[in-house]
Formats: sequence, structure tokens, C-alpha cells
Amino acid sequence: MTDIRSLLDQRILIIDGAMGTMIQRHHLKEEDYRGERFRDWPSDLKGNNDLLCLTQPSIIGGIHREYLEAGADIIETNTFNSQQVSLADYNMQHLAYEINYEAALIAKKAADEFTKKTPEKPRFVAGAIGPLNKTLSLSPDVNNPGFRALSWDDAVAAYQEQVSGLVEGGVDLILVETIFDTLNAKAAIFAIKKFFEESGKKELPIMISGTITDASGRTLSGQTLEAFYISVMHARPLSVGLNCALGAADMRSHIEELSQIASCYTSAYPNAGLPNAMGEYDEQPEQTAHFLEDWAKEGFVNIVGGCCGTTPDHIRHIAEHVKQFQPRRLPVMEPISA
Repeated sequence: MTDIRSLLDQRILIIDGAMGTMIQRHHLKEEDYRGERFRDWPSDLKGNNDLLCLTQPSIIGGIHREYLEAGADIIETNTFNSQQVSLADYNMQHLAYEINYEAALIAKKAADEFTKKTPEKPRFVAGAIGPLNKTLSLSPDVNNPGFRALSWDDAVAAYQEQVSGLVEGGVDLILVETIFDTLNAKAAIFAIKKFFEESGKKELPIMISGTITDASGRTLSGQTLEAFYISVMHARPLSVGLNCALGAADMRSHIEELSQIASCYTSAYPNAGLPNAMGEYDEQPEQTAHFLEDWAKEGFVNIVGGCCGTTPDHIRHIAEHVKQFQPRRLPVMEPISA
């Protein structure tokens, strides 16, 4: 397998777009989510998109292929919520490993098909690890600020099981994404390192992507972008970047700042603008591509793609618009002596 670092030094790489947006286009019903295996499951399953890796693998594989056809170099597994903490909403904690393993197989099969067609353009699978639906830094109870709905040990255990499924299913990279609470991300990083240390498997590159939630330029747990970066740089990630929450227009200043402080590669995959009153995204592919072309021209980025509301058309336009520009060059950082 080609070392992704050598490619990142040559050109801007393209990561895929939204999985959820594409799943919505299939207009799946409750019975589609259940499939035959979960036909008699006692609770509703519609909305459990990660479960589709087990019940509708051809749909997930088809979405991966659409993004690869559009020009994606990196596709993400359909595993954003595939750990025990989030799957507990559907009483499906016991399926965490299986979903991650099968999701990795589905994505890897699609990626390998395209790599075989054009070996000069290898494709990579990133194992997607979401932020959990519970936070380690914030209390869900306004009357008890010291309360936590989740312990560090439980978060680490959930993440470690997810990592094991992804790695054993064949992913090439680990992507800790949509981080709104850096302590959750640190639990994920700890779990990743712990898995590789205990399994003896070759450590895979880690990509880290945070989320700036509003115009203040901070994460939900209150960190500035620089503080967030400093908090995760001990992981020695392949890349650090931003995704979700904001459209490209509002993300630009933050990407520019990150490009100036990060010693690793930088990534950015914004939403297709901000959602409208109906919760849908109106930004057209050529509009998103125009913004990202500017980032590429200014030398801010190494990896670009799309998040909520983006489609293969968005990715196709982005790939076309940034291919003429050189990737961001890694800065030479002066060593800091005590």
C-alpha cells in the first residue's frame, strides 16, 4: 500500500462527503433498517444508520462507490455512532464490534475496486470514530455541574472495542471526527494507542477533526482552536482539521489559523452551508467548491471534502477545483528548549 504521507506531499487529497445525506436519498422505511435479522426487534430502528452495514450493506457500498467515482481518495466507514455508548439508544451495544468490522469490510472492498482500476491513484479507508452522545467534560444536569453521564473508563472501553473492529476489518487510517469535547477525543486517542499496544498490530495513522460550534471560534467544551490543537498534538496525528457545524464561508478564518499553527497536515470538510428552516442544506456543489478552491489557493489545506449536506456532486466539484493547487507545506517547527 502506498504511504499516504508521500501523496499528501504531492497533492491535495479528497475525503468523501456526507453519509447520512446520501442515506436519506434512499427514503428507507423502518422495515428497511430492520432487515430480516432484526424484524422482531422490540424498539424502533429507523435512524440507526450504522446498522445498515448489517441490514443493507449494498446501499452503504453503493454510497462509497459514488464518492470514489466522484474523486475521493479517502472514504469513511459508516460507523459514526458504532460504539456501545451510542448504540445503547437502540439496545444494540452487543453489535458494536460487528458493525465496525463489517463497515470496514464494505468500505475496503469498494476502495480496493477503484485502486485496482487506477493503481496510480490509491484509495484509503478511514475508520470513522464519532464523538459519542455523552460528554466527559460537561454535565447534562444544570443543577449538578459535577455530574457526568459517562466515566473515562467506560468511554475508553467503548472506543477500544470500536477501534478493534475497524482495524481487524481492514481500515487504513483512524479518523476521530466531529470533536466537540476534547476530553472525549483524548479518550479515543488513549483507546487507539492502547489497542495497538495490547494487540501488537502495526499502528495506523490517526486523523483528528474538531468542530467549532459558533462564531466565538470555540468548541462546545469551551476551547479555542489553538487550545484544542495543543490538547491533541501529543497523539502525533497524521492530520488535524475541522468539520461539521459550519459551512465553508464561516470556517475559513479557523482553517487559516489552523494552517499556521499545525505541525502536521491539515484537513477541512465543512457542511454545505448552514441548514435552512427545514434543516436541509442549500449550498450548491459549485458554491462549496469555490470556497475550498480559495483555501487551496492560499495554501491552507492538505485534505478537503464535505460534511453534512454534501453529496458526490459536491465532492466532484471540490476535486476538480483544487487539483491545480499545491498542497500546504508542513512548517519547520523550531524546537522548544526548557
